[in-house]
Amino acid sequence: MAKVIVVGDPLVSSNLLEKAALQLKITGPIEVKKFEWYSDISKKEFQRIIKKIEMVGPEYMDIPNGILEELETANYLLVHYAPVSRKMIEHAQHLKVIGTCRGGTEHVNMTVCQEHGIPVIHVIRNAEAVADFTIGLMYAETRNISRAHQFMMNGQWKKAFPNDPYKTTLSHLKVGICGFGHIGKLVIKRLNALGVDVLLYSSRENKDDLNKNGLSVEMVDLETLFTESDIVSLHARVTKENRNMIDKSLISRMKPSSYLINTARPELLDKEDLIDALRNHRIAGAAIDVFWEEPLDPNDELLKLDNITLTPHIAGDTVDAILGSPNLLRDALNEYFRGGQTPTALKW
Repeated sequence: MAKVIVVGDPLVSSNLLEKAALQLKITGPIEVKKFEWYSDISKKEFQRIIKKIEMVGPEYMDIPNGILEELETANYLLVHYAPVSRKMIEHAQHLKVIGTCRGGTEHVNMTVCQEHGIPVIHVIRNAEAVADFTIGLMYAETRNISRAHQFMMNGQWKKAFPNDPYKTTLSHLKVGICGFGHIGKLVIKRLNALGVDVLLYSSRENKDDLNKNGLSVEMVDLETLFTESDIVSLHARVTKENRNMIDKSLISRMKPSSYLINTARPELLDKEDLIDALRNHRIAGAAIDVFWEEPLDPNDELLKLDNITLTPHIAGDTVDAILGSPNLLRDALNEYFRGGQTPTALKW
C-alpha cells in the first residue's frame, strides 16, 4: 500500500490533487488522505496568505490539523501552496517524494529536504501564461497601450506621452533577460521569433542548455545587461544573495530611454530606487505585475507615476494554468518514477 497525502487550498482543491494522486505509476494500491489548508476562505483572501508564505516561508505558517500523525506513515506528499515545514518533514520518516504543483518552492523547507535526501518535484504550471504576459507588458508600456486606453475611457483624446522621444518598434530594441529559468527561456523564445536581439544574465547558465533549447542570446554580466538593454525583464528566483539586487546602482546604469519589466518577484527590486528613477524620468518607464504589498495601497507612490504600467499580479492567471497543475505534477512524478529524472526534480 502506497500512502499519499494531498493538501488542497482555495486555488487547487484536494479533490483535484486526489485524482492526480490516484493516477501515479507506483507499485501497489494507493491510499489517499486529504487535507485542506485555508480552503474555506475566498481566493481574494487567500492572496494575503500566499503573500505571507512567499515572504516568511513554511516555518511560520499554520499547518492542517491532524496532518502530523498521518505523515508518520506517508510515502508521498502532494501540495499546492500549503507549507511543508521542518516539523512536517521530520514526522514523515517514510516519505519518498514531495510534489508541489507550482514553480516556486518558498513554501517548502528545502534545507530539511536536503538534510533528509527527499527529492522535491515542482512544475512550472503557468510558464507559458507568464511569458505571454511579459511580452504583452513590453508592448503595453513601450507603446502606451494601457495608458492611452485609460485616457480614452476618461474622455480624453491624448496622443502625447512621456516616452514620445523614444517610441519605436520592439524589433529595434535590445531586450535584457535577467534569469534563465523556464519562464525566462520561453520569453527568449518569443523574442527570438519576433527578431529581437536578446542579452542574457544568469548565474547558472551553460551553453549546452542554450543550444538544447535552440535559443539565440548574448551572454553578459549583470552590469552590462542594465547598461546596454533597452528593456530589462526580470525572471530570477529570490534568494538571500539577490534580494533587492536591482537597486540604484544598477538602475542608474540604464539608458534614459529604457524600461524595466517585472513579472517575477517584487523582492528582486528595490522599490524606492525604482520610484525615484521613474519620478525623475531617469528611465523611460516600467511595467510591474508583482508588488511588495498586495493588494496595492490606494495611496501607494507607484499610483502617482505617469510612466508605469501596473497589473494586479495576473500574469499567470489563465483558466488552464492553475486548475491543470495537478495533472502537470502527476506527469512530472510519473516521469521521475520511470527514470529517476525530470527537468523539474530537485534532488540532493
